[in-house]
Amino acid sequence: QVQLVESGGGLVQPGGSLRLSCAVSGSRFNIRTMGWYRQAPGEQRDLVAGITRNGITNYADSVKGRFTVSRDNAKNTVYLQMNSLKPEDTAVYYCNTVDLTWNWGQGTQVTVSS
Repeated sequence: QVQLVESGGGLVQPGGSLRLSCAVSGSRFNIRTMGWYRQAPGEQRDLVAGITRNGITNYADSVKGRFTVSRDNAKNTVYLQMNSLKPEDTAVYYCNTVDLTWNWGQGTQVTVSS
């Protein structure tokens, strides 16, 4: 049974930063292309960043230049560094493979507000 555990969310002022973590257990993490997703209230869950097994990254236009995805295959963990946060970044953030291979974790709430 694969488990995804997201952490690192919180309340931050506009312009602030947060670093999210997603720990994966129960699967061969290092062969997967991983993604960070977010879902705001009343909206669909969207992919915002992806990273291949070899560290090649891509980003949604809305976060490009502000977010950085990385991974540590030895720790089975993927990270999302979020800088210059905006109120529209407020959402629950989740990780999964880009193929949505696994069941979703509980996510971590990010709230950007003054």
